[in-house]
Amino acid sequence: MTTVYSILADAILVTHALIVFFNLGALPAIWIGHFRGWSFARNFWFRMGHLALILFITAESVMGAICPLTTWEDKLRMKAGLDPRYHGSFVQHWVHWLIFYNVDQRIFAIGYAVFLALVLTTLFVIKPRRPNWLARKPVPRAV
Repeated sequence: MTTVYSILADAILVTHALIVFFNLGALPAIWIGHFRGWSFARNFWFRMGHLALILFITAESVMGAICPLTTWEDKLRMKAGLDPRYHGSFVQHWVHWLIFYNVDQRIFAIGYAVFLALVLTTLFVIKPRRPNWLARKPVPRAV
């Protein structure tokens, strides 16, 4: 069972890394996509998902909360008999090295807030398309 817990912890860690890369990569992708005419750059659901994600991350950081994915991963590693976070599999070691840094939490909170401001600015400069269900359709009048 320890192997299963370790594999699940690695899966959460990889998912966490993919979320980080999505969050960081989406902003320049939106700007590049805007100038290149790529339709996803104005996709409502893509943009709202990106905004919701950075809002959650910023709020969690400002409140001093630990990411639920990190907590879940650590618990699984402990169930696997491993030390949380810094010892374990090859995947765990390198993905942690890529996405976790040892700096004061306030630096992260400031960075997330600045990134949130950039995302909000982008939201107003490069407006997403309204989804079909929000588009105004004329209501036929009875004669």
